[in-house]
Amino acid sequence: MGLFQIRTFFVCFLLFETCVASTQSLGRIYPGFQASQTVYIDNKGIFLLSNNSNFGFGFYTSVDVTLFLLVIIHIPSSKVVWTANRGFLIQNSDNFVFGENGNVYLERGNSVVWSTNTAGQTATAMELLNTGNLVLLGDGGRILWQSFSHPTDTLLPGQILLEGMQLRSFPNPNNLSHYLEFRSGDLVMSAGFEIPQFYWSIANDSRKTNNNVSGKVHSVSLGSNSLNFYDQNKTLLWQFVFSKNPGWNAFFAAVLGSDGSLSFYNLQKGKSVFPEAIRIPQSSCSTPEPCDPYYVCSFESRCQCPSLLSSHSNCKPQVSSTCNSSKSSVELLYIGEGLNYFALGFVTPSLKSSNIVACKEACLGNCSCLVLFFERSSGSCFLFDQIGSLQRSDMGSTGYISYVKVSRDGSPASNERKRILLTMVIIFATVMVVFTLLYAGYWYHKKKKILLQYPVEDSEEDNFLDNLPGMPLRFSYGDLCRATKNFSTKVGEGGFGSVYTGVLPDGTQVAVKKLESSGQGTKEFKAEVTTIGSIHHMHLSDSPSCFFKWSSQGATSSAALNGYFSDVAMSDVRLSGPR
Repeated sequence: MGLFQIRTFFVCFLLFETCVASTQSLGRIYPGFQASQTVYIDNKGIFLLSNNSNFGFGFYTSVDVTLFLLVIIHIPSSKVVWTANRGFLIQNSDNFVFGENGNVYLERGNSVVWSTNTAGQTATAMELLNTGNLVLLGDGGRILWQSFSHPTDTLLPGQILLEGMQLRSFPNPNNLSHYLEFRSGDLVMSAGFEIPQFYWSIANDSRKTNNNVSGKVHSVSLGSNSLNFYDQNKTLLWQFVFSKNPGWNAFFAAVLGSDGSLSFYNLQKGKSVFPEAIRIPQSSCSTPEPCDPYYVCSFESRCQCPSLLSSHSNCKPQVSSTCNSSKSSVELLYIGEGLNYFALGFVTPSLKSSNIVACKEACLGNCSCLVLFFERSSGSCFLFDQIGSLQRSDMGSTGYISYVKVSRDGSPASNERKRILLTMVIIFATVMVVFTLLYAGYWYHKKKKILLQYPVEDSEEDNFLDNLPGMPLRFSYGDLCRATKNFSTKVGEGGFGSVYTGVLPDGTQVAVKKLESSGQGTKEFKAEVTTIGSIHHMHLSDSPSCFFKWSSQGATSSAALNGYFSDVAMSDVRLSGPR
C-alpha cells in the first residue's frame, strides 16, 4: 500500500512539473529558466507576459511553419515589435535559456544564435515591462541589458534611439534591407547596398517643425503623435508630426518596413490597425525599390520598363564590371533621359561642369561603375556601383540622362546579330529539308510512274515474241530499269540505241540494249531483236539467252543478252547485223 502511494505521488509530481513548465510567467522569469516552442505550443509559444498582458515574449512562427523567431509581440494587435534571431531561425525543440551564470541565450542545436552577452554578471531576473521593453536585471534592480537599446525595425513610445543605434528592416524580395540611423548629426535612411545609398534625411524634410534651436541631432524618441529630435544636451530641435488626431489612448509604433518606408501604427486599434497616411518618405517612388531595379516608378505604384531595356529578360541587362575584365569588353547602353534616382539628392557628383562624353569615359574608366546619371544643365556626372528603381523626373525638371555598363556580348546590337544569324540558319535548314523531301518525292513519283507505265500485256508484240523459236524467259521494262539502275551505266551504242550494263536479281550480269530512235515501230523492233538473237560472239556465253520487251510508246523498247559485253564486244554490237 505504501509503495502504491509513493508511485502515485511520483506520477502526480511529473504531471505537476509538466503543467508548471507550460504555464506562462507573468512579469518575470529567473535564472535556470528554459523554454522551447514545443513546451509552450498551447500558449502559441509565448512564455512570458508583461504585467498588463499587452506584450508577450516567446516563439513566433515564421513564413516556414517549422521554423521560429524569438520575439516580443504586442498581443492586442499581433504586431511583432522586437526580434532576437532574425537571421538564424530555430526549430520547435530548440531552447531559450536563462543561465545561472547570468547569460541569457537562444540555442539552435549545439550553437548559440542570440545572446545578451552578460555571462559572469550577477543577473537576478528578466522582466517584460508594460512598455514592451525586455530588461535583464542585476543586483538592486540595475539594468544589465534591455531590448530598447537593441532595436530591430520598430521604435516604441518611451524608447530613445541614440547615436550609434539603428533600425533595420526585414529584407525585401530582392534581399535588400533598409536602415534608419544617425550620420554626421542627421537622422538618415539608406539602402543597404555594399556602399549604402541614402534616400531621406530629417534635415532635408520640409515637413518638420523647427524649434528655432540649431544643432546636430543626437537622439530621437517617439511621442504621442510625433517624432522628437534632440541634440546632445537633450534640447528639442525638431518635431515631425505624423498624426493630427492621435486620440487620448493612442499608443503609436514607428516601423521601418521592407518597402523602405517608416510608417506609424496606433497599436491601440488592435488587429484592425493600419498605417497613418503620413509616412517617411511620403512618396513610395522615393524609396530604393518600389519596383525592381531598372524599372521606372511613377504615379506611386506604376512600374514600367524603359523601352530600350524591354528586349532584356525582366528588364535586366547583363551588367558587367571592368574590375575583372578589360575596358574593351564592355560598353555603355543608353537607358533614357528625363529620369531621376532616389540617391541623387544625397551624394556629390563625381564630375562637375563636364559633358556627357567625359561622364561616359569616367564610368568606363572606373571599374566599379555600373550606372551613370548626367544632368545637362549643370554638367554633373554621378556614378553608382549598384542600382535600384528609377524615377520619372519632377514636373518642370529636365531630369537626368542614364547609361548602364554591359558586356558587349550582352548588348542589344550583339543580341540582334545573334538573332539574325540564328534566324538565317533556321531558314536555310528548313529550306534544305523541304527541298530534300520534294526531291525525294519527285524521284519516287518518277520511278513509280516509269514502272507503272509499262505493264505486262497480252498484245500482238507479246504473241510475236512467244512464237520465236527457243524463246527464253521475258522481262518487263520495269525489270530492266531495276537491273540497270534506270540505265545509268552506258558502255556502247549501235543500231537503233545504246547498250547498258546491269545485274539481275539472281546476280547474273547482263548487257541491255535500249532502242531510242523516236521513229521506231514494230517492224524495226522485230528486226533489231532478230539481229541480236543471231549474234554469236566469243565474249557471250555458250548458250545465250535473249530477253525482250516491246512498247508501242516509242523510245522505250529494249532487248537483253545473257552475259557481259566487253569494250571490244560493244564495238561489234554497233554493227547492223551478225558478223
